[in-house]
Amino acid sequence: MDLSDTAVIKQHLIDPEICIRCNTCEATCPVGAITHDSRNYVVDASKCNLCMACVPPCPTGSIDNWRHMPKVKAYSVDEQFTWDVLPTELTPEQLAEAGVSADVPSTVEPAPASVPAAATGESTFNSAQYNATVPPWSAAHAYTNLYGPKAAQKTVTATVAGNVRVTEVGKDYDTHHIVLDFGAMPFPVLEGQSIGIIAPGVDAQGRAHHARQYSIASPRNGERPGYNNLSLTIKRVLEDHQGRPVRGVASNYMCDLQVGDKVEVIGPFGSSFLMPNHPRSNIVMICTGTGSAPMRAMTEWRRRLRSSGKFEGGKLMLFFGARTKEELPYFGPLQSLPHDFIDIHLAFSRTAGQPKKYVQDLMRERSADLAALLQDGQTYFYVCGLKAMEEGVVLALHDIAQQAGLSWDTLGASLKREGRLHLETY
Repeated sequence: MDLSDTAVIKQHLIDPEICIRCNTCEATCPVGAITHDSRNYVVDASKCNLCMACVPPCPTGSIDNWRHMPKVKAYSVDEQFTWDVLPTELTPEQLAEAGVSADVPSTVEPAPASVPAAATGESTFNSAQYNATVPPWSAAHAYTNLYGPKAAQKTVTATVAGNVRVTEVGKDYDTHHIVLDFGAMPFPVLEGQSIGIIAPGVDAQGRAHHARQYSIASPRNGERPGYNNLSLTIKRVLEDHQGRPVRGVASNYMCDLQVGDKVEVIGPFGSSFLMPNHPRSNIVMICTGTGSAPMRAMTEWRRRLRSSGKFEGGKLMLFFGARTKEELPYFGPLQSLPHDFIDIHLAFSRTAGQPKKYVQDLMRERSADLAALLQDGQTYFYVCGLKAMEEGVVLALHDIAQQAGLSWDTLGASLKREGRLHLETY
């Protein structure tokens, strides 16, 4: 018998009950072991090398699950796609029935230092490796997973207190600013956290819809200060990433809500994409579309602190991209923010008669300022938006640093280690 037939592996699995399908794990995995369908995110045992890169960024802990399995009977990707719950751990007796011993050491392959471009079909610059999985040292304590499938209370009911369109385009592709009030139920949140929305009804297989994740767009003391509420920035989804017509289940449900309607919520999630709280700390925010939600929350909290006169904030810079001015959320309110409070740069990629501009293009135009901020240990960078933007943004930071005579290998490692570069793309 081949000894490999008796091997026991420590198989990495994702819990479908508490996964909020945020794509963080798939975006982070350096070996392409994680994939998904319309229902579940799963791990391919033949590719996973247990490098653990995906575990710290997971906002719910759903990624941190393991099963000892006979290597020849490891759960396949297709099998995992059918799960609603995780299978239980095999007992020693079950392992023995499979012809292996529970005492056989699990096989663990060392994680590669990097993934060759030829293996991935992508460029050799891996932006995800610089993503900080720890918060800034001065960030407030984040409460997480207070409500969810495995919490004492599975959901909390919120009431819609406001729903307004914040883009100028027509109803088909509108973006909404939605305020949810939690009444007397505790729901503490911080800027940079997210929540899960559970749309009513069932999917094509007759199963309840899984939660959809949305970043919080309001500061810690609420959209309406002093009240137990928060806001979200949600774009109506009418097509998939390939441009095929499809109505997003939760986005259309949320955009169509009326004041007074009730919504089932889980969370909050996230303990690293948090803003610094110490005086004179600088914040550089880079976003596209509804990725502006956490940036709005951070900006508004700093604005309120400034108004109080009790906090000396550092520099705020915002690089905000959209296809056109009409599709950029909060365009009007952005124009009213004082120039001595925040340095705003807007990039539009589809303006008629104008060359395409992306956020990384504007960053390069401000390379001197960004180089100085990169060298300042009190500066924190936040990137949020479509996954397609991430590499261009981090590569721009890389080039700006190199042109300023800085070692990106040293700087990039310190940005990650010190919780100063946060990537949240989807």
